[in-house]
Amino acid sequence: MKNILIIDSSPSGANSFSRKLSEAVGQKLKAKNPGAVIFHHDLSKIPTPHLEESHLEAFFTPVEKYSEKQKVAISHSDKAIDEIMKADAIIIGVPMYNFSVPSVLKSWIDQICRAGKTFKYGANGPEGLVKGKKVYLAIASGGVYSDGPMKAYDFTEPYLKTVLGFLGMTDVKTFRVEGVAIPEVKETALEKATSSIHI
Repeated sequence: MKNILIIDSSPSGANSFSRKLSEAVGQKLKAKNPGAVIFHHDLSKIPTPHLEESHLEAFFTPVEKYSEKQKVAISHSDKAIDEIMKADAIIIGVPMYNFSVPSVLKSWIDQICRAGKTFKYGANGPEGLVKGKKVYLAIASGGVYSDGPMKAYDFTEPYLKTVLGFLGMTDVKTFRVEGVAIPEVKETALEKATSSIHI
């Protein structure tokens, strides 16, 4: 393992539990692979644009026919795809917002899902083209969603595993820091989460 990519999506800065967890996962990976280099992309500071007409036009236009506007539009998707293709391991920091992922993470996903680049359609249906990656989800939530009555409300892990799997990233492991809004749980939530990290 040479390259580790950390994608963070929380706007909470140093107070973010998902960031603390993604960093802990990164350090565990680094310890196991001393020669690896960690690359960090903070979507709250350098967001990937939400899809607009210019992006969609560029997705379906041959490279040699790009307009200047389309060249700029496609560059965001190209950069995001290049980052994941170069990575051997990808860590995604995910705060649960309203039972799902933050919009900045959704826009990043929309930019990396490109027919012919990260997946293709063949005689046997769709095939993911992003293969051989290890992916770690670092999910933070105010409540407890990994088990119990609120599990059905969790649309973070199921969604991410589905869309990443569609792109070929099927080796996905999830770590959670849960209950950070529950008084009797929050004091030990991060410690419990970091101690669960086994790479």
